[in-house]
Amino acid sequence: MVTYSKESRIRSLLKGVSWRIVATTDTIFVVLLITCLKGNCSIDNAIKIGAIEFLIKFIVYYGHERIWQKILLNKVVSQAQTLRKTISWRIIATLMTFIISGSVLETFDEIALSIAFTELFTKFVLYYLHERLWLKLPLGRIRQIFYKNKE
Repeated sequence: MVTYSKESRIRSLLKGVSWRIVATTDTIFVVLLITCLKGNCSIDNAIKIGAIEFLIKFIVYYGHERIWQKILLNKVVSQAQTLRKTISWRIIATLMTFIISGSVLETFDEIALSIAFTELFTKFVLYYLHERLWLKLPLGRIRQIFYKNKE
């Protein structure tokens, strides 16, 4: 188990960027897969949805991250707590995926619903693993090494 210590805003930003890279890649593949399976294959729509999600969800993710920073501060973070954080993000992000997909595809039909539903599962696993990995990254210690070298 890892104790959740105060993290900087820069760490939250870096974590957000790394998550959005993973998540956007997944989104593009999921959109492409679903639209191709439904007979309306479109790499353009997949990239549009991924790009819009990257920008909007990056901001929302950062806010979510800072809220959870306050909730978990100085606590030992169990797998159950990571699971709760994952569930809270998946609720927000899946709803956003449905809205963004429906807007880009210009219809809130079974395709937009299928994209959101598929991502519910793929991103649940990816987000959980991303969270556990970031709990192990000692960015504060790495930053101290750089500051010592500048002196």
